[in-house]
Order: sequence, then C-alpha cells, then structure tokens
Amino acid sequence: MPSEPRNPATDQIPPVVVVGGGMVGIATAIWLQRAGRRVTLIDKADAPGDRASFGNAGVLASSSVLPVTMPGLLGKLPKMLLNPSDPIFVRWPYLPKLLPWALRYLSHANEADVRRIASAMAPIVGNSLDDHLALSEGTPARRHIKPCDFAVLFKDRAAFEKDALGWSIRKDLGFRWTEHEGAARAACDPLFPDSFDLLATLHDHGQITDPGAYLADLRDHFVASGGTFLHAEVTDIAHENGRATGVVTPRGRLDASAVAITAGAWSPLVTKKLGVKIPVEAESGYHLEFWEPSVMPKAPTLVPSGKFILSPMAGRLRAAGGVEFGGLNNKGRGAPFEALKRGVDRVLPGLRFAKETRWMGHRPAPTDSIPIIDQLPDLDGVYLGFGHQHVGLTGSARTGRILADMIGGSIPNIDITPYRVSRFMGERNHTRTQSAHARQMEVC
Repeated sequence: MPSEPRNPATDQIPPVVVVGGGMVGIATAIWLQRAGRRVTLIDKADAPGDRASFGNAGVLASSSVLPVTMPGLLGKLPKMLLNPSDPIFVRWPYLPKLLPWALRYLSHANEADVRRIASAMAPIVGNSLDDHLALSEGTPARRHIKPCDFAVLFKDRAAFEKDALGWSIRKDLGFRWTEHEGAARAACDPLFPDSFDLLATLHDHGQITDPGAYLADLRDHFVASGGTFLHAEVTDIAHENGRATGVVTPRGRLDASAVAITAGAWSPLVTKKLGVKIPVEAESGYHLEFWEPSVMPKAPTLVPSGKFILSPMAGRLRAAGGVEFGGLNNKGRGAPFEALKRGVDRVLPGLRFAKETRWMGHRPAPTDSIPIIDQLPDLDGVYLGFGHQHVGLTGSARTGRILADMIGGSIPNIDITPYRVSRFMGERNHTRTQSAHARQMEVC
C-alpha cells in the first residue's frame, strides 16, 4: 500500500515517537508512515526473542474474544494452582504484590462481564486476517500470512459442551465453525489419537507462519520507507504546558510531535512516570518448538484441556501456552515447560523431532482483559495502545490503524469507549477524557 506523499511543511515538525517495537508498535508506525507522518520507533529489547510478538502461537485468532476469567474459574483456581500438571502457575513470593490486581481480575469471572468483554474484543480481533493483509500489503512480510481454519480439539462432546457459553457467544458475534466427531474427526485430521473424539474447526482465520520473521520484515520495510528505528529505553515523557514534547532516553532527549506508548507489559512503567497507574500485569507465556517434527497438524489447533496451541510453522511445530504470574522480572522456570511437554505428549504420542527449543515472554494483562486504546486524558499528545493479553498479534494491525487515525486527527470508525483508559482512572476523569478527544480534533 503506497504512503501519502510527504508534505515538506511537515518535515519541520518533530516525528511521532512510537515507544515499543513489537507488533502493535510496528503496526502503528507503518500506518502513520503511510499517512505521510515522520515516525521514530524506539524499542529496548536486546534481541527479537525478548518480545511477546516473537513467541506467540502465530494464529490470527479472530474468534478468541473470550477472557481467561470465564464463569467458574474462581472455584477451580485453588486446585489448578496446586496441581503441577495444570498450566496456571504463580510465583508465590510475588503473590502479595499480585493480589490487588488478581482480585480485580477475578471479579470479572461472571457471564455479564464475559459477554461485555467479548463484545469489546470482537471489533479489535474479529477481522484479523484482512487487517494483517492490509498492514503487510507491499511488504516482504506478506509471505508469512496464510489463511486457515483454527481447530479446537476435545476429548468428547461432553467436554465441548462444558464451554457452551463460550460457543454461544462466538455464534452471537457471527463466528462460524464445523464440528467433526468420531470418524469425521479422524477424517478431518487423522493425526490425533482416538481419545480425542471431537474437533471443532473455526473458519475464516489465518496464521503467521513465522512470527519473528514477520515482525522483522515489517520493521525492515518501515526503515526502508524512511522510518527511524532506535534501540533505547524510554525513561520518561517530556512535556510542557499540558502537551507531550518528547521522550527521554539514556542517550538523550528526542523531540516528538506525539508519543504512542505500545510497549506491551512494560507500558505501565512509562505511564507511571506521568502519574497514571494502569492495572496491567505481566502474564508470562511459554512455548516449545519441535524442529523437523515427524508429524504436523493440518491447522493450528487449540487443546483446551492443556491450555495450549499446536501451531505448524516454517520448519517446526510450536506448542504455545501456559500462564504464569511472576512480574516483569520473572525469567522463567522448568515447571511450565514440563506441563506443556506433558500436554503435547498426550495429544501427539510418539512425536519425533531433531531438536527442541524453548522460549518465555510476557503478555500484558489488564484486570478486565480489554486493551487500552486511547489518548491520555491529562496530557495532550500521548496515546496508548497495549493490554491485549493473549491476542496481541491478532489485534495488533487493527489497533495500530486506530492509533494512527487518532494521532492524525481522524475519527476511528469504531466506538473506543470500551478501550478508554479512564475506566481505570475513576469517574473524575470522564469529563477530562471527553475534553481530551475534543482538543485532539481541534489541534489536528
């Protein structure tokens, strides 16, 4: 997709600075660039593998609108946390710090909130394949996108029907699927053992066959098209007279006409510098990769009983999943990998492979499981785009376009009320939020 021709007058204006070079950040940067803006993308990651955008399951999971906090979770939680085979873990020394967030998080495990969350997520992730095709148009990254079904594997129909609420919500939101049972399941994908008798295939999804390479190709295209990439940590946001004027890094200050904070689980550290505390926790996720595997599923396959996804990728099979709460300083440990490996062994007994690699990274999890996509109410020129929990890749292209529209002064073709940061800042900020959006339109 061609960029708008650059206006020489805008070259005298400082660039838009995007803080965070993961998928939401690069999508924001590219859409801004296509609108004719100068953009600087800043990321502190020492290596591509440090980002959650590198280690995800690679599924453009349009139907993944449901939160982890489904009804009944609270009653199951003690057993889940104490069972070493269950894929939910807590670093117990971190529990006192986690507890206030966790209580708010668990308060949403009811049907009314689940329906509200799903309705908020659908506009962000529901058309993900087309969103990523648009983002990658004219870039080398397009080669990594593959349309596909998204399969969900169950032991039997009873296991499928335990999530009747979730399937009902998906149906209400327009998602379509086919149920394959017994011999039909075996015909659909004979790879799985007979102990798994039902496969539901959700249609009109997509896959990124190499998430790390996809991100790298998008970033290379951004730089080749005139964008600037800096490897640095943003330690503060400079501002004067109620408006952001730049960012501060250990390498010095960089002027900015606007700042977009898209740093995933690290974003609250930046907003905290501005006096805004946003309840987003680092939820660690894990993956195992089996290189040159003896078998591959036909499509990315979610295994709800093990809380992981089997995702066929270029040259390897990735098993991604697990939930661990231990903060941003959590470096990972063996237990989640072992639980993931046991789950894979149950689904793919006899799997052979040349080598195994492991990864762990941090997802940004808000207390209400809805991302923050907004302008900061109390400071003009600061925009927020983070908190996508398990669907950062899926929702990144849409989020980046919304942020680019907001920064450019266009009204997004979506009601952003569910994503506003004011929901975490108290009722006193409702008027400020409305005023901030009005000022944005006046300035731009």
